[in-house]
Amino acid sequence: MLEKRNILLGVTGSIAAYRAVDLVRRLIDEGAGVRVVMTESACRFVTPYLFETISGNPVGTDLFADPFTHITLAKESHLFVIAPATANTINKISCGIADNLLSTLWLAYEGPALIAPAMNSRMYRHPTVQKNIVAMEKAGVTFVGPETGSLACGEEGEGRMADIPDIVDAALTTLASRDLADQNILITAGPTRESIDPVRFISNRSSGKMGYSLARAACRRGARVTLISGPSALRPPAGVTFVPVTTAMEMQKAVQRCLNRSTAVVMAAAVSDYAPAETAQVKLKKKDATSIKLKKTPDILKGIGRSRGKRVLVGFAAESGRGLASAKQKLKEKNCDLIVLNDISREGAGFDVDTNQVTMIDRGGRVTDYPLMQKADVADIILDRINEMKRKGK
Repeated sequence: MLEKRNILLGVTGSIAAYRAVDLVRRLIDEGAGVRVVMTESACRFVTPYLFETISGNPVGTDLFADPFTHITLAKESHLFVIAPATANTINKISCGIADNLLSTLWLAYEGPALIAPAMNSRMYRHPTVQKNIVAMEKAGVTFVGPETGSLACGEEGEGRMADIPDIVDAALTTLASRDLADQNILITAGPTRESIDPVRFISNRSSGKMGYSLARAACRRGARVTLISGPSALRPPAGVTFVPVTTAMEMQKAVQRCLNRSTAVVMAAAVSDYAPAETAQVKLKKKDATSIKLKKTPDILKGIGRSRGKRVLVGFAAESGRGLASAKQKLKEKNCDLIVLNDISREGAGFDVDTNQVTMIDRGGRVTDYPLMQKADVADIILDRINEMKRKGK
């Protein structure tokens, strides 16, 4: 999403300046071009040469090195990020003070802006800082963080610069199209767990990465997102309504509660097909657990298909082998608009990886094969298809 986007990164005099090096790397990984501008104080923490090496571009530090740098960089940039942003810089740019290259650029820049504060908690809570942050937010500036935790001074409190993935995610959100702003999208993710006894359970290898990627992408594009997730090690994306569940029955009940307000449903969860007929209340001894009687779990997708109304319904089919015929049958039986088929036996397309290779089959019979790509990119393609169906009235 940041392909061919130019990002101007301002780095100010906080000890968190060293973390901005990783931010540059992550933004470049997303396809962006990055130009770094540093204050004099920032240069005391990290050398400009390091940023120049990582970004592949010259680093701006001196307002008078080129009399027009503040104009040319401002015109060429699609997003202005200041991370870390000290109290001093926040207060100055809020008041329109332009006494260095970074603050002068701020006045010359006219596009979207993102700020990640980093300072002592008492400084962050100071009325002047808070007043200026509120004023800048009202003017359209996006703030991400700060986080609460251990500070450089040894104290605990609010003031840590936001995590790098959160800043990158905020940058993506700031630059994303808002083409899903009128949508309420319900997404399920991750595995379910069906208890055998207090220790053991039946589950599968799903990590939740596909569903979480969908939730993150939909939120960036302006949708109101509800993410119902089975047990996962992933952190819920910022901005979503998160509903944690464990069993298939719990997921079914959560989906039923949230279904009425949704305009689209994406069932990316790997719901266990079976559960123990009985759950032991105490841990079973090895000799007593040689066989387990199973019962079927609720077919959540089929239940939605029977009463989905006008909402778009997307299902997933994980198959070992091509499985196209099986996916087409699932599309029909579950009354879906779109089935996303992936062959979990293919390298890079199974569980707990960041990539996927899918085939999409829609209600009209159109079959589209996609190459191996990041799950984040698959998520955007699915959302594009949802948008297309919404525009055409399915």
